Amino acid sequence: MLDEVLSALTVSPGDVCADLTFGRGGHSRAILSQLGPTGRLIVVDRDPEAIAEAEALAATDSRVHVADTPFSRIKGVLSGLEAEGVDQLDAVLLDLGVSSPQLDDAHRGFSFRADGPLDMRMDPRSGPSASEWLAVAGEEEIARILWTFGEERYSRRIARAIVTSRQQQMITTTARLSDIVRKAIPRWERSKDPATRSFQAIRIFINRELEEVETGLSDVVSLLAPGGRLAVISFHSLEDRIVKRFFRRLAQGEAPPPGLPLLPTEWSPVVRLMGRAQRASAVECSKNPRARSAILRVVERLP
Repeated sequence: MLDEVLSALTVSPGDVCADLTFGRGGHSRAILSQLGPTGRLIVVDRDPEAIAEAEALAATDSRVHVADTPFSRIKGVLSGLEAEGVDQLDAVLLDLGVSSPQLDDAHRGFSFRADGPLDMRMDPRSGPSASEWLAVAGEEEIARILWTFGEERYSRRIARAIVTSRQQQMITTTARLSDIVRKAIPRWERSKDPATRSFQAIRIFINRELEEVETGLSDVVSLLAPGGRLAVISFHSLEDRIVKRFFRRLAQGEAPPPGLPLLPTEWSPVVRLMGRAQRASAVECSKNPRARSAILRVVERLP
């Protein structure tokens, strides 16, 4: 949704922008093309491979500042730039979820479509891998994660199968986990691999993705300059639900308790919604099927 993002952010030459999910830099490079010599672009990612790409870009463009950190820590990133006069953001992009390079690299362990180590960490330097977690998690915990983050109706059956299987041999590869899940599910959905929901749930849990979204959204909005815009692309209902409700709450303003004598300005809206949610065009979806589930929502900070 590159064109839609650029149209939504309305970047001006002197703006301070942030791409908080750099990936391989497609959006960042497009934003840079709209910035002038005095503009700045802060790029953030927690994936070491993405950071290496970002640093290569920064080496050729002094307008780029790279932060190797989760986007939920954007306040700390900006506080480190206050000496350079950067304390607010004019345009911010959050492209949530796992990136195509991460999915396509079997060694990262995100996908069941190719066998590889069962890792799933966006930052392999931090926290337990999916394999390490599945080796020690209790059956009830596994079932809860599969239901909460994957909305998997057979979560208990799958959790039981995982615990039974790991007693025979550790689950260390994506192929083995997907095979366990497929055998545990009695009825498959049409046109969807039965391992889809389980892999999504475990990945979200391992990377604390929804917690990142909740913290990141709140902090980004607090850093937006008046008139600054935040564009968020989400790819599944759990992410989009958080974004939608957060934006709606800030756009409506916090209503005071009944009977409390407050002035209207004390609960006025913080942002305004910039149109309805947008989906990728049919042309883009035909070229990139993964874009079919993308949803773009945009808000503008009010004065």
